[in-house]
Order: sequence, then C-alpha cells, then structure tokens
Amino acid sequence: MGFGDSCLFFIFMWFCFQAQVLKSQNVGCSSKDLTALEGFLNGLDSRIDGWSNASSFDCCSWVGVNCSGSSGVSGRRVIGLDLGNKGLKGNVLKSLAGLDHLKFLNLSSNSLKGNVPPDLFRLKQLQVLDLSYNDFSGLIPIFTHLPSILVFNISGNLFTGQHPLLVGSSNLLHFIISENQFSGNTNPDICNSSTQIQVLQFSMNSFSGVFPAGFGNCCSLQELSLNSNDLTGNLPDDLFRLSTLSQLFLQENALSGQLSNRIGNLSNLVDLNLSKNLFFGTIPDSFSKLKNLEHLSADNNRFNGNLPVSLLNLPALRLLSLRNNSIEGEVNLNCTAMPHLSSINLGLNHIHGNILHVLSSCKELKAINLARNKLNGEIPDSFKNLRALSYITLSNNTIHNISSALGILQQCRNLTTLILTMNFRGEEMPIDGITGFRSVKVLVIPNSGLLGSVPRWLRNCSQLQLLDLSWNRLGGSIPSWFGTLDSLFYLDLSNNSLSGQIPESLTQLKGLISRNVLQEESSSNFPFFIKRNQSTSLQYNQFTRFRPMLDLSNNNLTGPISPKFGKLKKLHVLDLRKNDLSGSIPAELSGMTSLEILDLSFNDLSGTIPASLSRLSFLSSFSVANNRLSGSVPLGGQFSTFPPSSFEGNLGLCGEFFSPCSLPQSPTQPGLSDEQEESRIIDAGLPFQIGAVVGFIVTVAASAKWTGAFQKKRKR
Repeated sequence: MGFGDSCLFFIFMWFCFQAQVLKSQNVGCSSKDLTALEGFLNGLDSRIDGWSNASSFDCCSWVGVNCSGSSGVSGRRVIGLDLGNKGLKGNVLKSLAGLDHLKFLNLSSNSLKGNVPPDLFRLKQLQVLDLSYNDFSGLIPIFTHLPSILVFNISGNLFTGQHPLLVGSSNLLHFIISENQFSGNTNPDICNSSTQIQVLQFSMNSFSGVFPAGFGNCCSLQELSLNSNDLTGNLPDDLFRLSTLSQLFLQENALSGQLSNRIGNLSNLVDLNLSKNLFFGTIPDSFSKLKNLEHLSADNNRFNGNLPVSLLNLPALRLLSLRNNSIEGEVNLNCTAMPHLSSINLGLNHIHGNILHVLSSCKELKAINLARNKLNGEIPDSFKNLRALSYITLSNNTIHNISSALGILQQCRNLTTLILTMNFRGEEMPIDGITGFRSVKVLVIPNSGLLGSVPRWLRNCSQLQLLDLSWNRLGGSIPSWFGTLDSLFYLDLSNNSLSGQIPESLTQLKGLISRNVLQEESSSNFPFFIKRNQSTSLQYNQFTRFRPMLDLSNNNLTGPISPKFGKLKKLHVLDLRKNDLSGSIPAELSGMTSLEILDLSFNDLSGTIPASLSRLSFLSSFSVANNRLSGSVPLGGQFSTFPPSSFEGNLGLCGEFFSPCSLPQSPTQPGLSDEQEESRIIDAGLPFQIGAVVGFIVTVAASAKWTGAFQKKRKR
C-alpha cells in the first residue's frame, strides 16, 4: 500500500470514528423534545411507568416515545407519542406543542382534562391525533391548521361550541368528533377540502337543524355517523350518490319524510340504521342492488304497508329489525335466498299470517321477536329444527296450545330466553312431560290466566335466572325446590292463587346471597319489557339489568316471615303485600343491605316495626300499611323520607304521622297470681303501716307526759 493509499485509508477511518463518536453523543432525543416531555410529565397528576429514569436524558427510550431513525446535531426528534389507556390524569398539554416533529399522538382513554391549547392544533407534521375518551372540555378553534393530518379523533370528551373544520388537510381520512357536546349545525364543508376522507363520525352530540346537503361530495366516504343528535328534515338527494358508503348511522334523530327509492344506489351498504326517527310511508322496493347489506334497523318509525319483496330476499342479510312500526300483512321471508339471517325483530306491528311456518326454514336464526302482532294458531312442529335459536318472544299474540308449544320449543337445545306473555288464555299449565329447557335462563309466561300449579319440570331448568309466572291463576303451594336453582335472582309469582307458607328454601337462593348477576352478559340485544302493574311497564336492554327480586304479592300465603330472609344481601325488591301473613316483622330483615323496595302491606302482621330497618340505606320504597302493628315508627335513615301512606291502617302505631307515644310506665312484675299480687302490695305497704303505728304510740306517750306535767304545775 502506497503513501496515498495509506492517507486515504487513514482519513476514511477517521471519518468513521468521528461518525461513531457523533452517534454515541447524539443517540438521545433532542433537548427541546426532552424539555417538552418533561413539562408534560410535570403537569400530570399521575406518573407514567417507564418514565421514572429521566436522568438518562434519553427520552427515546421511554415507554410510548418513538423517535426518528437518524439523529441531527441536537439529537433524535420525537415523532410519536403513544400513551393511550395509561391511567393519566391532569390538565397540562401546552408543552406538547413544542414537539414540532411529532407525527403520531395518542392520549386516548385516560382522565386528562381541561382546555386543549390552540398551539397543539398547529403541528404541521402531525398525521394522527387521538385525544378520544378523556375529559377535555372547552372550545376548539373552528379552523384548525393540521396540513398533514390523516386521523383526527377527539371523541368521548366534553368539547362544546361549533365543531372544528380542518384547513388545508387534503389527505384527511378519518374525522371523528362523536360523544361530545358540540351544538349548532353540522358542516359538510369538510368534504370540499378533504376529498379522500373515508370516515365521518358526528354522533352523540347536540347538533340540530335540517340535515344538510353536501356530504355527497365526500366521494370516497365509507362511514357516515350522525346518530343521536337533533337533526330534522328529509335526507338530501346528494346523500344517495355515495356508492362507496358501507355504514350509514342516522338513528335517534327527528328525521322525517318517506324513504327515497334512491336508497338502492348505495350498493356497498353493509350497515344501515334509521331507527328512532319519524320516517313514514311504505318502504320502497329498492333493495335488490344491496347485495352486501348485513344489518338493517329501522325501529320506532312510522313505516306502514307490506314489506317489499326485494328486502325479503337480500342474500347477505343477518339482522332485520323493524320493531314498533305499522307494518302489516303477511311476511314471506325467503330463507333460501337469505341463508345467513340470524336475527329478526318485527315486534309491535300488525303482522299476521304464516310467518311462523316460514321462519322454520331459516336454519341460522338465533333471535326472533314477533311480540305484539296479530299472530294466531299454534307454534309449528318444524320449529324444533331451529337448532341455533337462542332467543324468542311471541308475547301479546293469540297463540294457543301451551302443552304443544313447550313440547316443541324444548327441543331447541340452545334456547336461553323464552317469552310467551299473554297467550294460551285460560289453558292448563302442563305439570309433567317437559324434560328440556336445560339451557334456559329466562322463562316468562305471565298475564295468560293459566290454570294448574307451578310445574314440577321447572326444577330441571338448572340455568334459570329469571322466572315470571305472574298474573295467572296458579294454585297450590310454592315448591321448596326453588331453593336449588342456584342462578335464580328474579322470581315473580305475584297475582296468582298460591297458598301455604313461604318456603324457607327461598332464603337459600345463591343468586340473591352472594352472586353478582348484574354484570353477566345478556343473551340478546332486544329490549325486555316487564309489567309492574296493570298500567305501567319498564324496559330493559338486558335481562341481567333487572333488579334482583322476589315478588309473591297478591296471593293467599299464610304463616310468618322467616328471619332468614336477612341473608339475601343481593336482593333489591321484596314484595309480599296482599297476602295473609302473620307474626312479627323480623329485625333480621336489616341484613338485606341492597334492598330498595320492601312492601309488607295488607297482611296480618303484628308487633312493632324493627328499628334496625332504618339501617337499610338504599331503601327508597317501604310500606307496612293495613296490618296490626303497634309501637313507635322508627326514626332516622330512609324512614324520614317515607310518606304517611306507608304506615296507614295500623291503629297501634304512634310517633311519626301519629299521636305522640306515651312515656313508658313501670311494668307489673310478670308471673304473679292475683293473691300474690295483693300480698306484694300489702308487703310493699307494711313499712309505712309499722311506721304509722310507732308514730302514733310515740305521739300518745308524749301527749300523756305533757298532760301530767301540766297538772302537776297547776297543783303547785
């Protein structure tokens, strides 16, 4: 190797060494970015795991911090900050505006609060901004300057005022501002400046006014969500130009008018939800091009007439929900053309005819709601072929032959929810012959005037959680085997003709002692209705949201109330009114610490109202009216909130709402006969008598002495 070659080699090695030195010196993040991150950290009310070793000055090694691959003179620049779902708390974001190379910022699902500084919306290189599901509030600049932004997500906060518009953001793909408190009109101008946008989510705000035209200019739009606002008016014509649209969510507004037959132009629709609006008229027969439509929901509108043929032949349809409209006539589903149909909800319409026979060929059906229609006849034998069926309600129709219905439906081995309210008028409840329903969790057959007794086959329903047989004419006693149903948390046998004593086994229900049934999953997304009396009903979206309850009211039950009811710590409602129960109210009932309603009215209970019941801190409704109770009404706790009607009809009560209670008198010693009592009185008075005699003698003697002395003095 010559001298020149040696020099070149030396120079090359020197540059390599210098590069290595520079690399080792600048391996950390820039001091500017370090200062910004330290300022952010100091402004938090919580710590970030993995940021404790800040003394290394290498913020690029901190959890959630991403830096550029190459380092400049001042160090590597922070280009990403991923701190979603870290439990962060605080309200300082101003320092983050100094991260001028930031491309990715994710602070979603924390507890950050306060106003977001405007400077944060001017980061020129920012591509992804996700501040969703925090507690940020205040106004956002209407015109924000994020020229490189691709994803803008500020959903799930408390932002107010008009929603922002992004200036010069031609590459924007996702614009998500749902679940805030934005108001005023929705502005579709974003479609003019961001022609590539794919997702627009404006849902769950307070937007009002007429549904604006202009969203049709978002020619690449795949999802449009404007649900849960206060929008009015008809759907604009340009909306039906969105041939790329796959998800359209407009539910829970006040939109009106007839549904345009141009709905068929949205050929790529997969999800369409128009529920809870004011649409009216017939549904257009324009669905033949919607080959990809899987979910169609138009509940709670004013649609009428027959269902169109094109709707009943959609090949990809999985869910059809048109509950609470005025659909009428027969529904001739083509189950052969719709092999994937798994859920149909046509409840609360005017449907009649042979739909039950048609449904038998829909092999994938998991959920059926045909409640409150005009169906009659019997459940067809072919229903036993619905192997996937999990949920069915046929309530408020005119179906008959309960023995046949239960015999068929018990063969649906995946059935978990069976609701047959207000059918089988006056028929006999089958006692035996049913061996299925091993998976049933919800069994509801009230308001049918059924005769007979509580069926024995129910004891085999080991998964049963909710049983409602109220408002029938069942007689006999309450079976003791109810206590073996470990999952049972809701039992309504009210308004029957049951007699005998309340079995003590009901105090052993594990579902009311320790199990938290309210957190279990529901078997269906259909709403549940429970009739609390003749005029009112409650709606629940899941049966597990029902309050744990024992309702045995309006029967002919006798005997005492067991003190062991106090073990039912998860019970929320205990209703025993209008029976013939006797004895005292057990003080142990105060052990039902979750109790909200306790009704013992219209019985034959005696004794006092236990003061321990005032410790039931959740008790909001209480009645012992029309019994034979006496003594003082307890004070304190929830008892200060109960009205006089809770205690009326008890002549022996005193105190609150009644005449004042008299002071207690010294009681007569118990267990003494009349002679002993007389002797006790004489004995008690004997010391006084002896004292009186002695006093009399002393007085006489003193008088005699004084008289003698006086006479002697006179003789002198």
